Amino acid sequence: MDKCKSVKVVLIGGGSGLAVVLKGLKRFNFDISAIVTMTDDGQSSGRIRKAGVFSPPGDIRKCITSLASDEELLTKLFEHRFKSIRGLNGHSLGNLILIALTEITGSFEQAIAATSSILKINGEVVPSTLEDVRLGAKLENGQIILGEKDIPVYGHRNPICDIMTIPEKVKANPKAVQKIKEADFVIMGPGSLYTSVLSNFLIDGIKKAVQETKAKSIYICNVSTERGETEGYSVLDHYQQIKKYTSNLDIDYILVNNHIVTEGQEGKLGAITNIKLSSNHLNGSKVISTDLIDEENPLYHNIEKLSKNLYKIISQSH
Repeated sequence: MDKCKSVKVVLIGGGSGLAVVLKGLKRFNFDISAIVTMTDDGQSSGRIRKAGVFSPPGDIRKCITSLASDEELLTKLFEHRFKSIRGLNGHSLGNLILIALTEITGSFEQAIAATSSILKINGEVVPSTLEDVRLGAKLENGQIILGEKDIPVYGHRNPICDIMTIPEKVKANPKAVQKIKEADFVIMGPGSLYTSVLSNFLIDGIKKAVQETKAKSIYICNVSTERGETEGYSVLDHYQQIKKYTSNLDIDYILVNNHIVTEGQEGKLGAITNIKLSSNHLNGSKVISTDLIDEENPLYHNIEKLSKNLYKIISQSH
């Protein structure tokens, strides 16, 4: 039996950050489950939600295609975004397929299962909640911003102080809770700190499951700051926010970058820069500090570097 298959790895996040980790880890054949945030309201998902569908498919689609086996044409099909067809411009075909399958099968969960089967994915993709939920943020000036899409825009002008769900009480997806409790490793991040990673821990059932699981925990810190969310943040600032929203979870490992490529890039929504940490420990958590940067896209992780380091942590700790 493949030893990797017996190791249950649960990843919590959303957006492009989670998709990158999944794409790298799937080749090691772990028993992978991705717990995905359900607060997306931008681009295609936002338009779908406005049309009356409360389950945003975008982040789910990204994770499914990241875990797909080498069905290159099918993966491209699901990721295809329409550019020149009136009424469909900006929509991802994969999003529309997920919504169509929801109508056909009768549930979003069944639609995810059907799509996962079509793409023969190596793992399972699980929404953090099956309820209709939006993300809100309180800014430094006291203003409340509603909607994941708008939070970074206004967050650039006034830093984010707190985030919350609308409604305040959201029930966790029982399958997500079960996956976390049965895990050997729980991985948090990388990705947009507030809108992709921490949004999951606003759901009490998810946070409680992470607190109660016997799994070892790994936090992957972003390799750079992000406009409108974490401008001016250090690795310590990221870590402190993770601790805050997980109710001071004991984190076993922090995987951080130690290589600087971009000193600063100025854009209309502020400056972004690479961040690093050289310490071996941070408040009781073991720090693995190494070069994780994609040289061609230095604001993001390199898939190969990231996956190899995660594999090393998991294989040596299991």
